[in-house]
Amino acid sequence: MIGFDKDPAALERARERLTKPPAELTEDWPRVELVHTSFAEAAQHAAEASVDGLLADLGVSSMQLEDAARGFSFQAEGPLDMRMDPHSGLTAEQVVNRFDERELADAIYEFGEERRSRRIARAIVRARPIHSTAQLAAVISAAARPMNQAERRIHPATRTFQAIRILVNRELDDLRALLSRDVVSRVLKPGGRLVIISFHSLEDRIVKDALRDGAREGLYRVLTRKPVTAEEEEIAGNPRSRSAKLRAAERM
Repeated sequence: MIGFDKDPAALERARERLTKPPAELTEDWPRVELVHTSFAEAAQHAAEASVDGLLADLGVSSMQLEDAARGFSFQAEGPLDMRMDPHSGLTAEQVVNRFDERELADAIYEFGEERRSRRIARAIVRARPIHSTAQLAAVISAAARPMNQAERRIHPATRTFQAIRILVNRELDDLRALLSRDVVSRVLKPGGRLVIISFHSLEDRIVKDALRDGAREGLYRVLTRKPVTAEEEEIAGNPRSRSAKLRAAERM
């Protein structure tokens, strides 16, 4: 089994859990290789047509959200970082304080699907410098107050934080790279399964379109006509599963 993650903390947790198999699984435990990189680089670590199954769990993790020092969440005071790999790339603070107003507005609209992106970007530029998650959330909340009951159901900063996180980590670029012919269709063996778990409409749309196009070209047999979602019992135990959508296909 080969595991990929940009986050060294996630890899370390996986290493602790996978080093020693449970007694009942000792004979069936695979050789485990953990790689500190994006899953978009899978083709560099697996031979052509050698993979039985590929599972991608997209987006931010609960471990990252719950660590205020990582800066992913507006629920607690923390530095504006948001990098899955804390040792490389632009930080959220650099994006917020260096991008011009138009660049910010475009990113918030494209990656957050936020209709009030221009108003929010204008408020961010006027409030600079911004150094913490709480400060950014307050600026956004003042600029984008909920106007109706539907908007009150989510925090005003939710979509903007999502947009900045996606931009900082190049999440959609990595997803598109994973689903390209250069990666998935190359490393999966015939009959191999591709399974993707997404958590918002931008990701799900990319996955849906890629599987549909692959089926038309004879690369895949789509196994999920509609995405698999969590049932009430699972949501009760894990509320964050509410937004998860699973799609799967088989390599032809």
